[in-house]
Amino acid sequence: MGMAVGPRSGAVSEMNVVPLIDILLVLIIIFMVITPTTPHGLDALVPQPSPPDAKQDPALLAKTIVVVVGANGKVMINQDETTWDQLGPRLEDIFKQRAEKVAFVKGDDSVDFAEVARAIDIMRANGIDKVGLITAKVEAGQ
Repeated sequence: MGMAVGPRSGAVSEMNVVPLIDILLVLIIIFMVITPTTPHGLDALVPQPSPPDAKQDPALLAKTIVVVVGANGKVMINQDETTWDQLGPRLEDIFKQRAEKVAFVKGDDSVDFAEVARAIDIMRANGIDKVGLITAKVEAGQ
């Protein structure tokens, strides 16, 4: 409610801005509460391609574990063929002595993502902390 003091006579119309300020303060508080609860995506570990002229380090290649999900239900750990039932225990044996538990999954082009997700679930269930995906472009070095 506004009030004018002085020698003016007649009707005075002034805009009352107090309710507008109250509404703005309430909106600011609502946005401050909602903002921290915005959903965040999952962290993704993507292998970076090496420079074309760089030589591969044999020690690094020995440490890298790649689970290949092939067509017709074939599963391989690096170059060793395995089955879905043996995948979990074999990965657990491999990573038992390692401090860094990082592995990668590569799916064949003809494989549904459900099979790749199944491999990721098995890997996570057997103690692998970080699982990366290898795509055709990453493998080609692009």
